[in-house]
Amino acid sequence: MKYRLNKFIAHAGVCSRRKAAELVKDGYIKVNGKVETNPAIEVTIDDKVEYLGKVLKPETKRVYLLINKPKNVITTMSDERGRKTVWDMVQNKVKEKIYPVGRLDRNTTGLLLMTNDGDLTMKLSHPSTRVKKIYQVILDKPVEEKHMEAIKSGLMLEDGKAEVDEVSYIVGEPQNYVGIQLHSGKNRIIRRIFEHLGYEIETLDRVYFAGLTKKDLPRGWSRFLTQREIIMLKHFTK
Repeated sequence: MKYRLNKFIAHAGVCSRRKAAELVKDGYIKVNGKVETNPAIEVTIDDKVEYLGKVLKPETKRVYLLINKPKNVITTMSDERGRKTVWDMVQNKVKEKIYPVGRLDRNTTGLLLMTNDGDLTMKLSHPSTRVKKIYQVILDKPVEEKHMEAIKSGLMLEDGKAEVDEVSYIVGEPQNYVGIQLHSGKNRIIRRIFEHLGYEIETLDRVYFAGLTKKDLPRGWSRFLTQREIIMLKHFTK
């Protein structure tokens, strides 16, 4: 089987495919004893691919782990300031190196998928896939009807129109509890929407991601996806 070099490195558990391409371009990778700077060349498991003197082999076992991220956890593999990361949460649960699909900022809680399936990660992260995400937001004060309508219509922020699929009050809760559904991957989009309208977010929780929910998954816990869920995700991204 042939792999692009950056895909080979990612499947060996070194880093994401994008980061692997940077490592190659920066001269950190040797192929059959020679430095290779083209991440798109094709290699096989019979080629000797080295990173910092270590011979790499792609992982054959695919791992899919869903976590319910707590507050004050960073969506990275490591943090130079010593803060807790999502990798710290799961590293004792898996032998393979797995990576987060997308991001949740430090103060956002809820569903985050981690996997070493680079193809699935790319598909779920691409805007054209239009992955459905639902968040529960608690604001510092009730949200006015006119502001709900403005969010539905699409607010103009500094980087363009903030598009949401649905926004509504949460039934049975005060009007500072809002549900918001979107597929946008723009950075901090929900926080920026409400800040633009003069509200402060007290909690932001992702309760749904690409067909996956928090059912039976308490905050701070993780679980492996079922085979049915894996098939559903792969079918969803075809």
